[in-house]
Amino acid sequence: MYYDIFNGDADGICALHQLRLHTPCEAALITGVKRDIGLLARVEAASGDALTVLDIALEKNRDSLIRLLKAGATIDYFDHHFSGDIPSSPRLDATIDTDANTCTSLLVNRHLHGTQAAWAVVGAFGDNLFAAAGAAAHPLALSPTQLQKLAELGTLLNYNAYGITTADLHFDPSDLYRAIAPFCDPFAFMREAEAFPILQQGFRDDMAQIEAITATFADDHALLLTLPDAPWSRRVSGVYANKLARQSPDRAHALVTELPDHHYRISVRAPLNNREGADQLCMQFPTGGGRKAAAGINALPTNDLTAFIVKFRRHWLPTNAG
Repeated sequence: MYYDIFNGDADGICALHQLRLHTPCEAALITGVKRDIGLLARVEAASGDALTVLDIALEKNRDSLIRLLKAGATIDYFDHHFSGDIPSSPRLDATIDTDANTCTSLLVNRHLHGTQAAWAVVGAFGDNLFAAAGAAAHPLALSPTQLQKLAELGTLLNYNAYGITTADLHFDPSDLYRAIAPFCDPFAFMREAEAFPILQQGFRDDMAQIEAITATFADDHALLLTLPDAPWSRRVSGVYANKLARQSPDRAHALVTELPDHHYRISVRAPLNNREGADQLCMQFPTGGGRKAAAGINALPTNDLTAFIVKFRRHWLPTNAG
């Protein structure tokens, strides 16, 4: 049996789509909201089964990965998050690169020698890697308008992944992937798929609400925004953090979203001109993780918020840069 296990954001979806355009395969889909990354725990594989794992941190899935390898499964693993020690097994082919300027879609693009590069560009834009996306798009000779459209698609696919559960989302990520799967051309998807205008309208509505909120604090080095407990705030928090990072590339950003259970969900973006340290900051808290440029904390207890704010405001001061 084949399993495709992927992050439900733009990077995970576009990485998988590239692979399946190149090598079609009927597979069970395992995915979820963006922060739902312990996906290998859902899989019960046996000898002879083949797994493709995309854009979920190996470090968060190591025990399940070892269990599946011992069961005899063969696993191809592509990711750009902190991995820790990578298990040694002849049945594991791991392509892991934590460079702050790459993402899983770009790793798959390299693996496929650019044969599905347009979708890699969409995934990179979704991960807020605008320069890397532009570089990957160079062989495609796209116009500025076409590049802008791919950036919009990447942003919308990423936007759809943010929420506590799939009930917060416009589309379950597995359904969104299935909607994309028939399209070799991302421009055709944008012209023809029913999902695209739904995402456009939802994004416009949610952005209008978040742009009306005043920052909790802001200085030259850091900005923090506190968002209410609402589906729209959970949906838009990540892409709005990316937008703020592009607008002020020398400043770090954190979006603190209230959760129903007296916890906070945190999205952190390192300064675009110093794409380091977001994962180090967030991993100081029990449910924190991510990558160097963008990371988060899934459930920060209320009484830990002050400690987080103090650490966040200090983390990118000039003496602590990097």
